[in-house]
Amino acid sequence: MNGRVIKNTGSWYVVRTDDCKDYNCKVKGNFRIKGIRTTNPVAVGDIVDITVNADGTAFIVKIAPRTNYIIRRASNLSKESHIIAANLDRALLVVSLTEPATSTTFIDRFLATAEAYQVPVTIVINKTDLYTDELAEYYEAIKYLYESIGYEVLGVSATTGDGVDRVRDVISKGITLFSGNSGVGKSSLINALIPGLELRTANVSTSHHTGMHTTTFSEMFAIGSDAYIIDTPGVKGFGTIDFDVNEVSHFFPEIFRISANCRYGNCTHTHEPGCAVLKAVDESLISQSRYASYLSILEDGTEGKYRKPF
Repeated sequence: MNGRVIKNTGSWYVVRTDDCKDYNCKVKGNFRIKGIRTTNPVAVGDIVDITVNADGTAFIVKIAPRTNYIIRRASNLSKESHIIAANLDRALLVVSLTEPATSTTFIDRFLATAEAYQVPVTIVINKTDLYTDELAEYYEAIKYLYESIGYEVLGVSATTGDGVDRVRDVISKGITLFSGNSGVGKSSLINALIPGLELRTANVSTSHHTGMHTTTFSEMFAIGSDAYIIDTPGVKGFGTIDFDVNEVSHFFPEIFRISANCRYGNCTHTHEPGCAVLKAVDESLISQSRYASYLSILEDGTEGKYRKPF
């Protein structure tokens, strides 16, 4: 029997079959002994085969090849990875510039991973209703930076509804992943987009100005005849995994374009003479923040940066 994984609680999965029936499923043990170094061998969005026993229990026995997925390092203490979602038409990266402020490093790491696994991304900057004049200026700078690279950037306020209709147009067809830091208002935005869904929300920590987790597991929701969203728990950091250091520049579109002019074909854009990328950084044709994010991902591949799991 064939179906799609629509919910993952960590211990079991909900699979919706082609005839629109939902089954609570466990994963067959052999999935975990095939060298899959992930905390979740099955992800929301996966197309799977299941078997249903006479007693009503069900098992996922096969995963169809994924068209794409978003993956991150599970933790700083582990070389394991965590697949956030699979088989996506796009991802919405929800960020905020205040309460809490999303770092450009987090944004860049997510974007690089999406580039690596061929997932189109729209950046949604939430909480525009909280802007001071200084924040409004910073917002315009961030918007200009990422639009100049080629990303769509939308400013919204889940509280006032400003810009929500533009987001609704983006997600009107296909499967859209919502992802972002804890506290950026992802669940509030989804509630504004889909009245009646009523996802749980929480205030940002007043002591640390960081987000508090409200979504505790990943789940897919139908929002139309041919449109679905995947809500996921907020994350505090975005560690990359299994990037070939020689390919990291490929996942930064502006760096990749300019690297064609480097003197050496195997240029790492860190120290080499005749490096067009370093020249572009010096001339502000590539932003310092993006270049710093590029260097930070190179460091992720450094032996010993992440300790082996016990």
